[in-house]
Amino acid sequence: MNIQQAKEQIRRTVEIYLMKDGAGCYRIPIERQRPVFLIGAPGIGKTAIMAQIAREMNIGLVSYSMTHHTRQSALGLPFITKKKYGSETYDVSEYTMSEIIASVYECIEQSGRKEGILFLDEINCVSETLGPSMLQFLQYKTFGRHRVPDGWVVVTAGNPPEYNRSVHDFDIATLDRLKVINAEPDYDTWKKYAAAAGVHRAIRTYLDLKPEDFYGVETTLEGRNYVTARGWEDLSDAMYLYEEKGFPVDETLISQYICNSRISAGFASFYRLFRKYRNDYRVAEIVRSWGEEGGPDKSASKQILARAKKAPFDERVTLMGLLTESVLPEIRHEVVEENCLMALHERLVGMKDSLTGADAKDAIRILMTDTAELKRNIAMAEASGGISEEKKTILLYPVHFEDLCVNAIRENGTEDCFDTIRNLYSERVKAMQADAARISREISHVLRFTDQAFGAGSEMLLIVTEFTVNTWSSEFLNRHENEDYYRYNKQFLLSEREAGIADAMRED
Repeated sequence: MNIQQAKEQIRRTVEIYLMKDGAGCYRIPIERQRPVFLIGAPGIGKTAIMAQIAREMNIGLVSYSMTHHTRQSALGLPFITKKKYGSETYDVSEYTMSEIIASVYECIEQSGRKEGILFLDEINCVSETLGPSMLQFLQYKTFGRHRVPDGWVVVTAGNPPEYNRSVHDFDIATLDRLKVINAEPDYDTWKKYAAAAGVHRAIRTYLDLKPEDFYGVETTLEGRNYVTARGWEDLSDAMYLYEEKGFPVDETLISQYICNSRISAGFASFYRLFRKYRNDYRVAEIVRSWGEEGGPDKSASKQILARAKKAPFDERVTLMGLLTESVLPEIRHEVVEENCLMALHERLVGMKDSLTGADAKDAIRILMTDTAELKRNIAMAEASGGISEEKKTILLYPVHFEDLCVNAIRENGTEDCFDTIRNLYSERVKAMQADAARISREISHVLRFTDQAFGAGSEMLLIVTEFTVNTWSSEFLNRHENEDYYRYNKQFLLSEREAGIADAMRED
């Protein structure tokens, strides 16, 4: 199964393990809740899906990689205590609490979440000294004398032996106490994730053209070559920052993440073309103002259209990727900004009565008290291990806004402090609305250029599909009606319906 199917299997497991009866007891007793053992090649997203499950279920998450743990850190340190048996007193060895178990209790204390996932990665690569204790943990959920707290589901992960020489095979007795799930690399699944995560368009376009280069591990005479999903995503992060700083994105950089000389050289060549097409087609001008004042002049427009119509398939696909990539980051930022403003509006409505008519001193006190509460909530969410970047941005937004309000009230010393806050909020709403209108025009420019260059063909279908399936653009277009998008999308929907009717008639 692919990693998303594995995620759903693990989520279902966690859900049933946390089900309780009328007396508040777990339906499946703790001792019979088999730990999950997720086996998958390195870099396919095993750790990432654990954070996703924790966020979606609103439970805690404690994550550990077992490769760096010793017997002492996992089990705790020994100490001597005295115990009396009958009339005799003896020195007895006991152990302090395991670092791992202690981390679970700390998460409960800091986040307030009494249920969660204890995720132990690289479980089949532990040191030889820890191996026997690890097997005992998998069977009984205890390190030494300390047990995983009730309500915490144990999920483990490891690599198959062909990917890691340090892997130790579990015996049948241990495997029979685990719930084993195998996950395989799958480009179509990763592609959807990559689009939502904003992985660099050059990477996604290259892999659309050469999906066989997405993942692979092989041993050659020169050594071991490997390409992983993690490698592509980490390369994407580096590329964005290299571009921002004006550093060259070349094979030297790429090979640090894509450890296969053929693929790193191939992607380096493609990236050079990607940048060249961006300049040759004057993509920024197309997006900003195609067909309007400020866009390419008539002569340049004719040359661009003529080249696009004669372009080979790979060049057309790359051009479509460049056009959407020029809009999608702005769309994502806009949707997050709107989500922040909606959450902030609800918070300000709740504070309206206490702020209306308050003098500057009281208003500042109310805002600073609210800011302190927000910071505590953020700290608790982070302590649970289950907070996304978008969620963190939304939680932090009121903190920054209320700090701005405090400064404005101090400067103005106004009697009606809520008016000051309302005006600051209104300014942000107006700026957001202006950005939304500009982005909607940019989407129209992209669609109109594609229509003039290629008509309502496969290129237009590629653009419309990208806007439709992408999480951020889909949400944006639901909120802000765009006539051009609606017209082309409707056209393709009708075409699909007519094709379906024709197929049904042929079957009859």
